[in-house]
Amino acid sequence: MNVRKAVITAAGRRQRGIPLQRVIDRDGVEKSVLRALLDEVLTGPIEELGLVVAPHDEAAYLELAGEHLSRVRIIVQAEPRGYGHAIACAQNFTAGEPFFHCVSDHLFVSSLAPGGLTQQLVELAARECCSVSAVQATPERLLTDFGAVGGQRISGRDGLYRVQAVLEKPTPTEAEQQLVVPGLRAGHYLCFFGMHVLTPLVMEWLASGEFANLAEAVAKLVQHETYLATEVPARRYDLGLRYGLMNAQLAVALAGPDREDVLARLVELLAVPHPVPRA
Repeated sequence: MNVRKAVITAAGRRQRGIPLQRVIDRDGVEKSVLRALLDEVLTGPIEELGLVVAPHDEAAYLELAGEHLSRVRIIVQAEPRGYGHAIACAQNFTAGEPFFHCVSDHLFVSSLAPGGLTQQLVELAARECCSVSAVQATPERLLTDFGAVGGQRISGRDGLYRVQAVLEKPTPTEAEQQLVVPGLRAGHYLCFFGMHVLTPLVMEWLASGEFANLAEAVAKLVQHETYLATEVPARRYDLGLRYGLMNAQLAVALAGPDREDVLARLVELLAVPHPVPRA
């Protein structure tokens, strides 16, 4: 299975401005969240990237593409019809090929070089010739923020699972009933990391309008094709959450050469008394 194309969605109402925000990467370089994502996706084996944006956002996104500009194709989601529809807007772009997909409102922090996460996922999908989603063991209290999967560990393959069930933002009760993974730490579930390699069947279903989101489409996929999930050596940070950008920026800074300086500044900040607002 040859994966040459990627799709990033950035057209959602609460999502569209997030990739335009700026962060300091672990090497101390200031860049937009979008540029950090493009550095990750287009440094690996991906040749072209379809960026799904809202109307009138085209210029702002192209301006931030930098050296990746020639490999980025803007795709406009004319109406705000949800996540599944946003991916489906790239149907002509993917043209019946398997594709890599990641969300634009997360920042991914890894010990790997840029492109390493993308390459790891793409190479696994190519070897197994099937859809693969990156997952992360996530505490129960965060279940309602993510899609989650249940399944069985594949013997002799560290961190690799055959997916048997998928739920979008399940309740703890739903997860306990349908998504328990033998061997996983108690109170934790395998939640989507925000990166996937998907076969053409997923795009076909999303384009049909049958499913509102990706989790529903891949939940059906387990009935038709092999679908795997893999834990990756990284952390994902949702920038759409309250203080999400601050949390992600701290994580990036602490993963880089300025770690000691950042820790010292945090200690100084914590030592300064701050007035508590009165009710």
